[in-house]
Amino acid sequence: MVKKALEPAVVYGTEDLLTSLCNSVTRVLNVATQCQIHYSGMVQRITKTCLKPDIGCFVLFDGGFSGLVVINFSAATAMELYESYMLNMGMPKSELASAHTSDEVSNIMGELMNQIVGDFTGKVRRELQTYITQNQPKMLVLNKQVMLSVDTHLDKPEARRVTFYTGSNNIFYLELAIDRTEFIKLHDFEANDVPNPDELIAQTHAALSASAAAPAAAEPVDHDELLKSLGM
Repeated sequence: MVKKALEPAVVYGTEDLLTSLCNSVTRVLNVATQCQIHYSGMVQRITKTCLKPDIGCFVLFDGGFSGLVVINFSAATAMELYESYMLNMGMPKSELASAHTSDEVSNIMGELMNQIVGDFTGKVRRELQTYITQNQPKMLVLNKQVMLSVDTHLDKPEARRVTFYTGSNNIFYLELAIDRTEFIKLHDFEANDVPNPDELIAQTHAALSASAAAPAAAEPVDHDELLKSLGM
């Protein structure tokens, strides 16, 4: 009797990628803000990703697979993370921005988003042996009457939403949309170029410190041009 050959085990799917991304969110934010960030053990299947008030941030990535990461912050959540980060860097409270609409808040939240996705893409290269690139994060301060749907050109899109909680129990939401994909291990290998965790923490602090010390002048956002670039 001929035995049927065993199929290779699927080692990474959508939920695995999502978990890796969620871990990057908690890792970067915990280091940068010293807040105790954690996420729900339940994930939502959604049909589309949206930018929602009060601050919506998104990053597109492409390469081995394509996708979109969106994080939606309430004003209270954005200010908690911003203030915690700035105070952790030694800035006096009297010099902090007082409103989530400040350019300084957007600069810091954008840099945090950049670090999160950078941490994630690094893990993808090491653990999945494929390469993805990211664009510069886009931040939008949104009116409560405005909701923007961001569409990406995905053949078989899958979308998920995860709820995150801050140390003060404020909530923010991460949404991920990617092509349906599975990574199957063909042979055993060791993850290459695994960085020292202490070096990663030092690099994150250095990048965020530079952003806080000399934030780039925020260019006014042309919403029409931005939406046009997104195919909306």
